[in-house]
Amino acid sequence: MSINFSCQSYGKWILAGEHAVLRGVPALVFPIRSRTLKLDYAKGENPLELRLVGDHGQDLQLLIWGVLEKACEKTGISRHDLKGTLLLESSIPVGAGMGASAALCVAVTRWLGFLGHVAESDYYDFARELENLFHGESSGVDIAIALRGEGMHFTRAGVRQSLNMNWQPRWYISYSGKRGVTVDAVNKVKDLLQKNPTLGKKIDMEMGKAVAKAEEALAMNEEAGLGALAEAIDLAGQCFEQWNLNEGAPGKHIQWLREQGALAVKPTGSGGGGYVLSLWDHEPPAEAKTVLVPC
Repeated sequence: MSINFSCQSYGKWILAGEHAVLRGVPALVFPIRSRTLKLDYAKGENPLELRLVGDHGQDLQLLIWGVLEKACEKTGISRHDLKGTLLLESSIPVGAGMGASAALCVAVTRWLGFLGHVAESDYYDFARELENLFHGESSGVDIAIALRGEGMHFTRAGVRQSLNMNWQPRWYISYSGKRGVTVDAVNKVKDLLQKNPTLGKKIDMEMGKAVAKAEEALAMNEEAGLGALAEAIDLAGQCFEQWNLNEGAPGKHIQWLREQGALAVKPTGSGGGGYVLSLWDHEPPAEAKTVLVPC
């Protein structure tokens, strides 16, 4: 297979800002460099052939054709006009809150850009509209990190700032034991906002405070910043509790991490399942390290 175009996008994890980012609160988001989606394309004369490989490549079978159909609709081309071979290799699990759908949407957008159907200046908006297929209403935060590939302060209004980090926290993510469904979690939060707007706004404000505190903590030295960062993570975690997105397996996994000695723990992503972030002030015990993925 002679490759004419290649690109790579990363999975992501969110330190703080989930859900509230839809309503103007900033989010602090980071790439997971050990979890990637790579797209290789070889030109050809035959109808588009799709190959899915990697630990989670087959997971994309449920996503890719819908993304291609939407992309064709937006660009005005027919899927029959797409020729050649598209190879997708993914190590990002689907439905785990790691941004698999965003990584796919960004990769497809870049490929269509190579083919001349999308201008580079439109990559963000185009990919975000593709991601609406999965989230109903994409905040754009996953798309931004998949495009940029570095930790950032993100707002839906368009702010994308690199983070000032003066130390490296000992933080990890781990699977909660339950697959998360982003659209369900988003709708659950929206439902709470409709039924109790006062409480909903209060939780959003608390998440905003968690974001600000976490960003301040990262800009400190480690001695001063560790405790402040733990407080920020716990504050963000309490927002998930109030949204009722820790029930069942995620809540049990969070409790287990605390029993193992984690300093602070919270869901990362939409919640209701998927992955959990844990912060440690020491090397995690061997039992915990078997499930922890370095951030």
